[in-house]
Amino acid sequence: SIMIVLFTILAGLAFLPLLLYSCFPYLGYDFLYFLGFARCAARMIKYKKKKPLFTILDCFLEWVKKQPDKTFIVFENKAYSYSEADKLSSRVARAIQKHAGVKEGDTVALYLGNDPWFVWTWLGLAKLGCTAALLNYNIRSNSLLHCFSCCGATVLIAAPELKGAVEEVLPALREQRVTVFILSEQADTEGVESLADKIEQAPDYPLSPALRSHVTAKSTALYIYTSGTTGLPKAAEINQERIWAASFLQGIVGVTSEDIIYINLPLYHSAGLLMGLCGAIERGITVILRRKFSVSQFWDDCRKHNVTVIQYIGEILRYLCNTPKKDHDQDHKVRLAFGNGVRSDTWSEFLQRFGDIRFCECYGATEGNVGFVNYVGKVGAIGRANYIHKKLFPYALIKYDTEKEEPVRDSRGFCVEVPKGETGLLVTKITKVAPFTGYAKNQQQTEKKKLRDVFEKGDVYFNSGDLLKIDKDNFIYFQDRIGDTFRWKGENVATTEVSDTLVMLDFVEEASVYGVTVPGHEGRIGMAALKLRNDEQFDCVSIYKHVASYLPSYARPHFVRIQKNLEVTGTFKQMKVKLAEEGFNPELIQDALYFLDEKCKKYIPMTQEIYESIISGNIRL
Repeated sequence: SIMIVLFTILAGLAFLPLLLYSCFPYLGYDFLYFLGFARCAARMIKYKKKKPLFTILDCFLEWVKKQPDKTFIVFENKAYSYSEADKLSSRVARAIQKHAGVKEGDTVALYLGNDPWFVWTWLGLAKLGCTAALLNYNIRSNSLLHCFSCCGATVLIAAPELKGAVEEVLPALREQRVTVFILSEQADTEGVESLADKIEQAPDYPLSPALRSHVTAKSTALYIYTSGTTGLPKAAEINQERIWAASFLQGIVGVTSEDIIYINLPLYHSAGLLMGLCGAIERGITVILRRKFSVSQFWDDCRKHNVTVIQYIGEILRYLCNTPKKDHDQDHKVRLAFGNGVRSDTWSEFLQRFGDIRFCECYGATEGNVGFVNYVGKVGAIGRANYIHKKLFPYALIKYDTEKEEPVRDSRGFCVEVPKGETGLLVTKITKVAPFTGYAKNQQQTEKKKLRDVFEKGDVYFNSGDLLKIDKDNFIYFQDRIGDTFRWKGENVATTEVSDTLVMLDFVEEASVYGVTVPGHEGRIGMAALKLRNDEQFDCVSIYKHVASYLPSYARPHFVRIQKNLEVTGTFKQMKVKLAEEGFNPELIQDALYFLDEKCKKYIPMTQEIYESIISGNIRL
């Protein structure tokens, strides 16, 4: 009988893993993720305890000692070792220190594109204990001045190709007594100094750590600007602690010291700089840096440089899927892709076409206080919800009224959490572990992102502005962005759902969906700006049949605008605000416009006569 008992126990133990897997299929993934997370948390505590603080710069300098000859950056066929990068950044630091007189705590604005000089200048400023304000190189005139002024910088360093944009705002900069440098050998404009020649003459020996001895975990290291899809960009304050948190991501998703990463996202943004470059420094790996994303050069670059890790954002993967198929599509060494904003259909298509690449879709905002990682690789999910994560970063999905554009509150005045499976607004409690530092010199916008008295009197939450959903298996899905969701005929219309439906059509390459106001009507009616595929014509009948089959009547775009290119930000977010403001008046819009005609069961060319009839109410929508 003892043998039978022993046999039963052993058999039970043998079946235990199978039982655990059938009941908890993702337990192994969860365990490994938290093991990595715990390691990073322990290192963060260790770094913060060091006096002076151990920063990402110190991590870089350690790699310089350990592997001076290892390639750090490859850019346009030129390779720079860790040691060379160290010396070049020291030269930049000395040149800025000598000719601009900056010191620890000062802010210097960088108006540079993606090239090694961006990296050397940023590292050089870190060596001086300065804060770098990273200006988007696409901004001009008033927007440029606004971004420069709100970070309190006293120095501007610009790329030679941006000289014209600088000269446009030079009178205002001179009025503010700003020192302006162009990264060139000479400058012939009054009020602008050359910097490349000064760097050339500066010595390259190490700078004293005493120059940055007062830097703490809470010191502002960077100002990174929000993309400004809904108005002027805001400067998010990024402290040293936050840089570490972002740079740990690569280790958590499985990047090793042997990997080679391909970065083509703009370095002025948190994805390119923090998750990409800082993550690479944390791992001590080689970076293949590109000036900008090139759909035609992407895979050639990966093959040429033996790239093993790629970083993506927004539409990049869809652009790659839209290229003509080739026999050698799977001939590469890429094993891991991490980033955010890939749609389920693109994800699946990408894997099918380009091979078995592990995906780690992430979620987070530059200024946000919570992030999610889809470490399981579940197609379409942005992350995974679990007990420990929620305890550390208390978040909730709450009911949101898209018509009133505010959270739904109960009779006591508190917000209402949505049940599992329903869409809700993501809010995260602002705590010491999950702080929200806000925007530089913009108290109004900082306050606007805070939601008070959410579940109890006096609590304060960060309003993400994102609508998410958690399924029964605890996977989190992005649904839409507030402002991207509009209300028509008493129903909520999710723009991502409509645009996903439109790009299913063979002749549609891109779709930007938004709501436009119509006099005399509540809410906003659907409109779509479309970019057609090469040599394809707009098919008025098939698009009608398609939207009628896939979308409820209230969600169908009543107006369609054909554009050569859909305007996007530097991080491929669609610029919908301007489109929505322009509306559907054919007198004001040069692009081809179409109107959904329910009687004819097709889209017909939009005329001024139809427009007047809609405005007067003769045509009922």
